[in-house]
Amino acid sequence: MSVASSDRVESIAARRVYLDGAFAPATVRLRDGLIAAVEPFDPSADVVLDDARVLLPGLVDSHVHLNEPGRTDWEGFATGTAAAAAGGITTVVEMPLNSIPVTIDPSALAAKRAAARGKLAVDVAYWGGAVPENLGSLGALLDAGVVGVKCFMAPSGIDEFGHLDADGVERALAELAPRDGLLIAHAELDEHLSEAHGPGFRDFVATRPPEGEVAAIRIVIEAARRTGARAHIVHVAAADALDDVRAARAAGVRITVETCPHYLTLRAEEVPDGAGTFKCCPPIRDGANQDRLWDGVLDGTIAAIVSDHSPATADLKLKPDLGEAWGGIAGVQTGLAAVWTEARRRGIALERILPLFTTGPADLVRLADRGRIAPGAPAHLAVFDPEAEFEVDAARLEYRNKLSPWHGARLRGVVAETWLHGEVVYRHGEGVLARSGRDVLAGGAE
Repeated sequence: MSVASSDRVESIAARRVYLDGAFAPATVRLRDGLIAAVEPFDPSADVVLDDARVLLPGLVDSHVHLNEPGRTDWEGFATGTAAAAAGGITTVVEMPLNSIPVTIDPSALAAKRAAARGKLAVDVAYWGGAVPENLGSLGALLDAGVVGVKCFMAPSGIDEFGHLDADGVERALAELAPRDGLLIAHAELDEHLSEAHGPGFRDFVATRPPEGEVAAIRIVIEAARRTGARAHIVHVAAADALDDVRAARAAGVRITVETCPHYLTLRAEEVPDGAGTFKCCPPIRDGANQDRLWDGVLDGTIAAIVSDHSPATADLKLKPDLGEAWGGIAGVQTGLAAVWTEARRRGIALERILPLFTTGPADLVRLADRGRIAPGAPAHLAVFDPEAEFEVDAARLEYRNKLSPWHGARLRGVVAETWLHGEVVYRHGEGVLARSGRDVLAGGAE
């Protein structure tokens, strides 16, 4: 079924194509980088997948830190988007930190876009930031083309991106409401947090208890209720918060939440002490908590599964004292395989989790033509072998820094090819074949 990246392909057929929430035989017709039509299965199509492989829409990851310009030694557009392509992702939304400058005004966004030019293996959209200094000016970021703005409710870890208190969160939401803009929040409260010391992983987890997440999420819910604005909670780790989210949504509050592969597949009681590659904030919690997060995935409370890909250099990550190790998980390349492996173990069908990797994050950022195989959508596709197994070797990942908490794990599900705008940009065993990714700006910005 393989074709050269330069070959002109006008049709792809498979016995299992993911369409409208289910797999069905189909042929996808391509024209000018778009999906022209979806038709019955045609065995004479230009490309016909073997029966082991399924055709998916290109995945969407709305939570990725690429850190360029400024901290490109942590990750950059070239390596980060290559890793996304290797994971079947065709659109990422890049976070406003930890780049220098942070994306808190249009000039910083322009600098980031300039740094990305010519390096993109997939399409990239952008978040702006909401910090105390730019409240009142968030509209300028929306006008410049960000899909929304992010705030922290506890210290972010870098001085140039300050956090908002409860009043600041409400001010940001009130400012965004008339524009129907989106605020996304890292929801932990500083008063519930304490300093971590030593190598004990469970000791580190205890310094960031679920109560810190729950209390912060309640603040966002109430502010969203009062302002009528759209709000979203990033990387929810504490399942205790989900009942509040369910109740708020039932009452009409415009609140959504996401979680991440590391929370759905890794368990605190199994993490070795001193393993900085597993450190993130909020932390990986225990297996009982993980079970309840899966309940939130299956009942629709959780809208998206995204990587929160947030790597750092080995000298920052690999410190035996977890209080000193930099927090953040590298996971954009392995997310689908990790979650599918766990879902399969739990008896959950692939099609149950795919919306959270596709339409869920796409709809969050109002890129409604992404994450779907439908006429008029970009011809973004992933060829996936759900039964193929592989052992994660961090040294072979596309990241700038070859670190992964899944190193040595045996996962199921291999991305064979990734197609962007109707052309193969990644092939398993060959790597990235093209850098044809594009800027994606919201609201018609240029």
